[in-house]
Amino acid sequence: MTRPHRVAVTGLGMVSPFGGSTQDFFTRMLAGESAVALYETDDAPRGLSVPAVRCADFDPAERVPKHMLATMDRYAQLGLAAAFEAWAQAGLTLGANEDSPDAGVAWGSALGGTLAYERGYRDLWQNGQERVSPMSVVQGMNNAASAQIGIALGLGNSCLTYTVACASAAAAIGEAFNRIRYGDAKIMLTGGSDAPLAYAVVRAWEAMRVLAPGDRDTAYRACRPFHPDRRGLVLAEGAAALVLEDWDHAVARGAPILAEMSGFGASCDHSHLVRPDAGGQVRALQQALDQAGLAPKDIGYVNAHGTATREGDPTEIQALKTVFGAHAEHLAVSATKSMHGHVMGATGAIEALITVLALWQDAIVPTAHLDAIDPACAGVRHITQAEHGSDLQAALCSSFAFGGSNAVLAFKACK
Repeated sequence: MTRPHRVAVTGLGMVSPFGGSTQDFFTRMLAGESAVALYETDDAPRGLSVPAVRCADFDPAERVPKHMLATMDRYAQLGLAAAFEAWAQAGLTLGANEDSPDAGVAWGSALGGTLAYERGYRDLWQNGQERVSPMSVVQGMNNAASAQIGIALGLGNSCLTYTVACASAAAAIGEAFNRIRYGDAKIMLTGGSDAPLAYAVVRAWEAMRVLAPGDRDTAYRACRPFHPDRRGLVLAEGAAALVLEDWDHAVARGAPILAEMSGFGASCDHSHLVRPDAGGQVRALQQALDQAGLAPKDIGYVNAHGTATREGDPTEIQALKTVFGAHAEHLAVSATKSMHGHVMGATGAIEALITVLALWQDAIVPTAHLDAIDPACAGVRHITQAEHGSDLQAALCSSFAFGGSNAVLAFKACK
């Protein structure tokens, strides 16, 4: 059997809810700054008023080629903008006109072009129109973002889309990693995007009673993972992208190497449609460690799934304590959804980006608003203030989804 290839992370990109650069986003995360605010609309039949995270400063006309705009839903526009930034940071040519058989795309999205479909339903049933936009299908399909990225950059190796609820982007990153690891590609542009703030989507999550409440003054701290009075998650829109590259290929072209991706774990809970299962999470965590060749004591930081739900948070801590044993009490853990919200299928990419930057800059992002810890979530070293200079060598990033899909990514520092 051919020896597995090492995989380098050579580019990062995102659309930040703060409107700035990727580095500005990370700096704000280190400061514990929340992007959550009260989202209000007057949509019929009644308006929305919920804590949420929007990329309000994102102007697709400034970051997406004009000729592509009309064919793209917002989720794909967000994704293409993030992909362009990652591709450029990796020192790769934008707008490739020639086929690139060694480079591909693997993308995650839980909802795809939900906004496009909602516009169509409104046109038909609310506005009395007889026809919808002829772009509805190409805007709404779940593989629209990956297709548009592949077309824009000439990525001829593969065009893959993963839709496994909140683990979509993490699964896409893991599968992209495996394509390079086993010699099927030299470069993979991977990540995820979602724009879930459609009226019907928000109402559906409200109906499940898992959305955190909040008014204009308290919305910023609505999402409180691991806190005794946590009351649910906060929906968000956004996108993040990573360029994964064969290590020797990256070195040969003098590419910047931000971190090494070293492992991917995936499992199925096979127990309940929406209730998390520690056993399934344990299998994914252990598989990521095993593939990376890492022992529990090698991991200095875990970017937790941490959605601030009553059942989800303690289940995740239980899984960590099972896998890490005596090392768990020394294990730095934070849940960054407390600041950037839950971007559904894109969240795994945003959290992977944060994890890579934590290793690259040796700085751990905190869980915001964690002024008390639920006893059911105790047993790990919760990070409540940013930590610098911890000499991080390796870290994990976890995504655990409805449907029982679990994905864990392992990264090593390059120092």
